[in-house]
Amino acid sequence: MTDVWEPRAVADREAAVAEAVVRLTRAARDRQPCAPVRDLLGATDISLAYAVQQRVVADRIAVGARVVGRKIGLTSESVQRQVGVDRPDFGVLLADMDVSALPAVPSERLLQPRVEAEIAFVLAADLDDDDLDLERVRSAVAYGVAALEIVDSRVADWDIAITDTVADNASSGLFVLGGERVELKAFEPRDVRMRLYADGELASEGDGTACLGDPLAALLWLARTAREFGDPLRAGQVVLSGALGPLVPTPPGVTVRAEMSDLGTVTATFSDAVESANSSDSSKEQG
Repeated sequence: MTDVWEPRAVADREAAVAEAVVRLTRAARDRQPCAPVRDLLGATDISLAYAVQQRVVADRIAVGARVVGRKIGLTSESVQRQVGVDRPDFGVLLADMDVSALPAVPSERLLQPRVEAEIAFVLAADLDDDDLDLERVRSAVAYGVAALEIVDSRVADWDIAITDTVADNASSGLFVLGGERVELKAFEPRDVRMRLYADGELASEGDGTACLGDPLAALLWLARTAREFGDPLRAGQVVLSGALGPLVPTPPGVTVRAEMSDLGTVTATFSDAVESANSSDSSKEQG
């Protein structure tokens, strides 16, 4: 028996979306992972899962969040095997997910984080053409930068099918951008080599070919998909193009550093969750 549920009416679909939104939003708010949402959406109904994602993001925007880009998820076969899915997805990046300027990644904002090293592209032009191809995508990139994506899941124990992760904004968490900006004429994304260290120990490695064969191919997939959804990529947005190697768990206190050929390094230290939470409570009392 397959884990697939097909709603029989529009009302059923709307009810499924609404309940999934409530479940994921409550998990994020209460910092308590929830059950998978595929019991509501089915395991394969991608359109229904994206409807949930859009609602979750719209609710965030309604209270002041600002969209700064997108992330492409599940581009690496090793990551797909780790989380048990077989296709890429995408999520929305909001301004408060960018923790590049903070002294430490705030562990208290995360539930069950893992980190992956990847290439971030910053766009110089919109990608809303009808005839998008690799050359059009390449010409739209202002520069690339080494990045750490801190993925997270509101679903307990990372027990996810494709609909669970899509609905959960592609398991988005936070991200950190490196300081070196490199134009595409100076490097080839598919040739970038990556080594990721956790507290000085090699924890993950790979190269640009792990990302759908070429990070620019991943960007093209996203550009076409976003356009089909009626929300194309825009100039100035950041695109996290996908993992170059396996995911690495990031408990409070760990320091991770990714070394990426042509793009330099990017480092992040995860705060001690208890200390950060106490500091936050103290600040609220003083305020």
